[in-house]
Amino acid sequence: MKHWDAIVIGAGIIGLSLAIELNKRSLRVLIVDKGEPGREASSAAGGMLADFPLEMPLALRDLATASARMYPEFVHELEDESRMKIDLRDQGTLLFAYPEKLESVVSAPHPPLEDSLVPVSFLSPQSLQELEPALFSEKLANLTSLFLRERSVDPRHLTAAAIAAAKHRGIDFSSGDQVLAVEMVDGKAVGVRTNKTRFAADVVVNCAGAWAGQIAPYRVPTRPVKGQMLCVIMPQKEMVRHVIRTPDVYLIPRSDGRLLIGATQEEAGFDKQTVPDTIQKLHRAALGIVPGLAEARILEAWAGLRPGTPDALPILGATSTPGYFVATGHFRDGILLSPVTARVMGQVIAGEKPEFDLHPFEATRIFDHPDL
Repeated sequence: MKHWDAIVIGAGIIGLSLAIELNKRSLRVLIVDKGEPGREASSAAGGMLADFPLEMPLALRDLATASARMYPEFVHELEDESRMKIDLRDQGTLLFAYPEKLESVVSAPHPPLEDSLVPVSFLSPQSLQELEPALFSEKLANLTSLFLRERSVDPRHLTAAAIAAAKHRGIDFSSGDQVLAVEMVDGKAVGVRTNKTRFAADVVVNCAGAWAGQIAPYRVPTRPVKGQMLCVIMPQKEMVRHVIRTPDVYLIPRSDGRLLIGATQEEAGFDKQTVPDTIQKLHRAALGIVPGLAEARILEAWAGLRPGTPDALPILGATSTPGYFVATGHFRDGILLSPVTARVMGQVIAGEKPEFDLHPFEATRIFDHPDL
């Protein structure tokens, strides 16, 4: 039986990024996925690289800020190795929030506003109109508006480039191969068993996202959280230039004139069906703040399954079984956190001290023994 140094379960952007990192460390890596690489949450995501503290749990802020700063180099490396172009935009974000929510962030014990990619700029109605003339500002009059120096990325470009870069590096793939269990000998991970075969490795990393909990013998406590979105083509290419986030809807422009409108947050199990009424509600919310989108043509609508956890934090690190690691549960931040997750998990797997405190994300905080 062929033997690899590491098996990564899951070919989403987290698994792909980690596999590339391990390959850089001279490990022979196999990625095993139940379907086609990059076709689940990674391709369904919006791609906002949002690290604003209003929207980020305190425990995640350092990781989020570091990962956001890593993104230009992360994208550059993937473009270089894949020979593919990734749409990474840095026009920034217009955030609309209820004033009381902003006050709670500013008065928090550790507001990392100075260290984030921000700085935050509070906007007057006049400056808002200058930044986004197509906005119907009266609809947003009761909200405080801010400009955030954030980036956004096209996750489909990113994932396709990561797949190509991994293959360019000689990383092996087994697609359409569902991992059923991590195999152990004398209490140590030695590989995986799938619905088709077995693969052997010294290290196994569970990056299976919402499906991570289906792999025995540990029942990783992830769950699917459904998100529905749609995409339109703007009547004029630069009708919306910035990412726009409001309490009801967010808009994410792409450089080719597409505009993503999202997204719901639903506890619906593994159902990925779109609901016409829900899609129409998102569409109407977008029209309410950018009336000119009434002329936009709807290109597609879809639903993805984000990996949620009981405490809304990722699961990162070693399990109590030597050789078995977990990197999943990123919920809405998988695209944002992929560079830093790859880096710190590479350090953990190599036996190095990670450069960030991973205690809040340790696998053993919510499960520490096999469910046999």
